[in-house]
Amino acid sequence: MIENKHSDDFDIVDRINKGETNLFGILQKRYFNQIKVVIRRMIQNEDDVEDLAQETFIKAFNALERFQPGYPFAAWLYRIASNTCIDFLRKRRFNTVSISQSVSNDDDELYIQIEDMSNKADDEILIEERSTIIRNAIESLPEKYRLIINLRHESDLDYKDIAEKLDIPLGTVKAQLFRARKLLLDELKEHSIFSNLA
Repeated sequence: MIENKHSDDFDIVDRINKGETNLFGILQKRYFNQIKVVIRRMIQNEDDVEDLAQETFIKAFNALERFQPGYPFAAWLYRIASNTCIDFLRKRRFNTVSISQSVSNDDDELYIQIEDMSNKADDEILIEERSTIIRNAIESLPEKYRLIINLRHESDLDYKDIAEKLDIPLGTVKAQLFRARKLLLDELKEHSIFSNLA
């Protein structure tokens, strides 16, 4: 069995980079549960954990040529997972202003600190541009992938609900979401605004 013959991560990575991309499934199978443990420490919702684990492996696959042999593959993968979680949490975090907490100024007077939003116009334009690119990228997906992405991320259905709605096995939902996200990530990387994607 190929997993027994080529159990060394570095060897598998080298072979993937030389064109045997199907071997990536070995690494995914080997580390998927461990990556979920790492993500679960930061994220509570189990469907989000599953999504972020899949996203971690998509990013790892796309960045595999930059992996440095000698550096433990698992540690490299954990770092990608952690960064993916941080990005996820950052996107979920809303800017809030507390009106219950007073702050002292230099004159010992109390005042409420309100964030100056006057320079946010550029940010809003950038957000709108990113949203448009993402919408267009989703629209360019094959129909079955477009549907499953919209059900998960627009309708916010969990995996079980998607499986029931589409009348397909839960495993098929996970596999199709993985493929859909990989296609989406590849499409988004073509735009300079998303050039930081792995």
